[in-house]
Amino acid sequence: MKAAVFHKPGDIRVDTVDDPRIENGGDVILKVTSTAICGSDLHILSGAVPQASNMVMGHEFMGIVEEVGPAVTRLKKGDRVVVPFPIACGHCFFCTHGSSPNCENSNYKHYGPDGDLMDQKGGALFGYTDLYGGYSGGQAEYVRVPYADISPRIIPDELTDEQVLFLTDIFPTGWSAIDWAQMKGGEVVAIFGSGPVGLMAQKAAWINGASRVIAIDPLDYRLEKAKAVNKVDTLNPNDVDVVEAIRSMTGGRGADVCVDAVGFEPERNFLDKVKATVNFEKGSIKVLEMCFKAVRRNGKVSIVGVYGSPYDNFPVHRMFDKGITINQGQAPVLNYIDHLIDLVKEGKVVLDDIITHTLPLSEASKGYEIFDEKKEDCVKVVLKP
Repeated sequence: MKAAVFHKPGDIRVDTVDDPRIENGGDVILKVTSTAICGSDLHILSGAVPQASNMVMGHEFMGIVEEVGPAVTRLKKGDRVVVPFPIACGHCFFCTHGSSPNCENSNYKHYGPDGDLMDQKGGALFGYTDLYGGYSGGQAEYVRVPYADISPRIIPDELTDEQVLFLTDIFPTGWSAIDWAQMKGGEVVAIFGSGPVGLMAQKAAWINGASRVIAIDPLDYRLEKAKAVNKVDTLNPNDVDVVEAIRSMTGGRGADVCVDAVGFEPERNFLDKVKATVNFEKGSIKVLEMCFKAVRRNGKVSIVGVYGSPYDNFPVHRMFDKGITINQGQAPVLNYIDHLIDLVKEGKVVLDDIITHTLPLSEASKGYEIFDEKKEDCVKVVLKP
C-alpha cells in the first residue's frame, strides 16, 4: 500500500509499504477514506519530537472497516468509522477513570509514571513516534486499529468525511481546552494560536457561552480565517502589545480564560533561539508566558499546545501570585466524542470550514511543505488515499 512515511527530519514522503494485518483479536483493518496533517505532525517533521526509524505518519483519519479480528464485537466489515487519536484499552485504571490518553496498556514499551523527556510516556498515539507506542498511522491507504471495540465511532452515511474528520483530534482537543475551564457563561476567552486547534477552541468557546472570543496569531491570513469562520476579535502580536490589549478589552483585569494552542514551537527571534540552545531547551514557552500575563487573577489557563522539554525560568511566581488554575495534556477524546458527534449531526457546529487544501495522498510531501512553511495561506490539509 501507499503511505506517508517519516524517514528523517525534513523528509516525509510517500512510499510503498507492507499492508497492515490483524495482529491481535481486538484489531480491525481500516480502509482509509480521509486523513489530515496535524500541527503536532510538524514537530516530528522538524525533529523536535525525535523518531529514529521510518514510521507511517498520521493520527487524524477515518474510513471503512475492511477486516475484523475474531474478538471484535462492536464493528463489522463495511462500517464507516472515525478513530480518536489516543489508543486506549478501555479497562485499565486510567481508561476507567476518564483519562484514556494515559492508558496503561497501549504503550507497553515506553509507558511509565514519570513523564520523562525520552521515556516513561503516557498511552499510545497513532503515528506519533516509538515513544508513543510505535503504531503506524493513518496517512495511508490502510491502517490497523487496535482495541477496536473501544474508540472508533460509527458515522451515519448522511455526514460527509469532511464534516466529521476533525472529531479524531483537533475538535476534541479544542473542546478540552474550554471544558477544562469550567465556564459558567459570559466569560472572555483569549485563544493564542489560530491554527487548526485554535480555530476549534474558538468554536468550542462560543458553544460553551463565551461573551467574547479573542484570537491571537502573528499571521494575518490565519486571523482572517478566524474572523470569517468564527466571528472573533483578533490581535496580531506584531502589531500590538497583546497582553495590554487584552487587559484594555476586559476592564484592566485580563481574560477569564486563556488557551495556549501553540505549544513549544512558536515564531521566535534570534535571542529566543540562543536562550533555548544555552539552556538545552526545545523551542520556547513565550506563548505560555503571555497566557499567564493576559489571564485575570484567579483565571483559567488551558494548555493544548505540545511541550517537549523542561524550561529554565518557568514563571511559577506569577502562577502563584495570580492564583491561576492550569489544566493541560492530551485531549480525553472518549469523554467528549459522542456529544461532539451529536453537535455535528444537529448542525450546532461546522468543522470543515477550516479546510484550505485537499490533496491526494500521493501529494503528502507537498501537503507537509505548504502547511509547515505556511504557503498558500494554508490552514488545514486533508489527504485522500
